[in-house]
Amino acid sequence: MKIRTIGVISAALVFSVTGPIRAHDSQAQTVTKNFEAAIPNIPGKSLIAVEVDYAPGAASPPHTHAKSAFIYAYVISGAIESKVNDSGTRIYRAGESWSESPGALHSISRNASKTEPAKLLAVFVLDTNDSLLTTPSN
Repeated sequence: MKIRTIGVISAALVFSVTGPIRAHDSQAQTVTKNFEAAIPNIPGKSLIAVEVDYAPGAASPPHTHAKSAFIYAYVISGAIESKVNDSGTRIYRAGESWSESPGALHSISRNASKTEPAKLLAVFVLDTNDSLLTTPSN
């Protein structure tokens, strides 16, 4: 395995390696790598997909994404409340999606339900050498 690939895999696992992220109410959010590959016809670019499982009431801390990362987010189940950059806060339900520009600030990302779990698929297209997918903004 190339060192570059190890860095990309490490970035995709940044949350799961450190364990679940705890929300304000002690509920967990976990991130698991689903897929990773270099994009053969776009030199220097990779695609990484991660699944984000939110327990009822769980939330991600405010964060930014890699400066080169274009992100496609798709709600697999439940409902996700999201706010990116200066856009309004919106609730996305299963089957709905949105995108995020490179370097976006994700100030709100949480399960919209206090009683049901939610799951999100986030697909990153980014420079292969970007070392972190997500950086806390606090």
